[in-house]
Amino acid sequence: MTKNIRLLVLLTGILCCSLLSAQNSGEYAANYARGPRFRALVHYEPGAEEAHVQFDTQAIGFFRKLTFGEGWIMDVTTSLADYPYEKLKDYNIIISLNAAPAGKEQREAFEKYMENGGGWMGFHASAYNDSNTRWSWYNKFLGCGAFYCNNWPPQPALVECDTREHDVTRSLPQSFVAPASEFYQWQPGPRENPDVQVLVSISSKMYPFGLKDVVKYGDFPIVWTNKKYRMIYLNMGHGDEAFIDATQNLLFINAFRWIVSRDPDGDPFKK
Repeated sequence: MTKNIRLLVLLTGILCCSLLSAQNSGEYAANYARGPRFRALVHYEPGAEEAHVQFDTQAIGFFRKLTFGEGWIMDVTTSLADYPYEKLKDYNIIISLNAAPAGKEQREAFEKYMENGGGWMGFHASAYNDSNTRWSWYNKFLGCGAFYCNNWPPQPALVECDTREHDVTRSLPQSFVAPASEFYQWQPGPRENPDVQVLVSISSKMYPFGLKDVVKYGDFPIVWTNKKYRMIYLNMGHGDEAFIDATQNLLFINAFRWIVSRDPDGDPFKK
């Protein structure tokens, strides 16, 4: 046996012993669920404009596929009227698809849920508010002002990750082209709020942005989190093209997983 072969046999033996030692100590590469890890409530408005309902329907299908194997429980509702705080608090996360709490009781229940550690993932019109909304807490929660302007018609956009050091964006490219959507600007914008961390923005290379309604300039964040709450907002959500791109799908999953993992009772993915 040559010296090189003896060395190879020795290294192989060491590797096998290391693997056996890891297995004997209870370590394993995977963490299989013994039952559903958490519960999520998806909220949408079936009477909304057609393009929003198109997104909502596809989003429900998208998240439903992520439940395959019963790793988590997903409930869907078209109204939060039947979800007082005592029911909401049983959910690790609320996913708002172009919908927001309506009326005094729903708003109060949602506020209490979020102020007590609840999780929220909102898309597109779920954050829409203007002078008629009359819900000052919601602006505090979102970390931005009211709707200001938008591009039209929906079109793809070059977007850039503002940071690569966050769990939501660390597996994404520095920039990518997001599928066609209508994108909102806010006034004041979320970046002006010291409690907000902007994660993804539309690139300034897009200006002028739009063909009918043209956004000419301005800071244009589209994904952010208010660090005072367990929340993330994503401005995508208009039309039937949101789920055609693997990079954007990964962004959605990363955001979903990040909110869930920060549950005050512990990370469900480690259980």
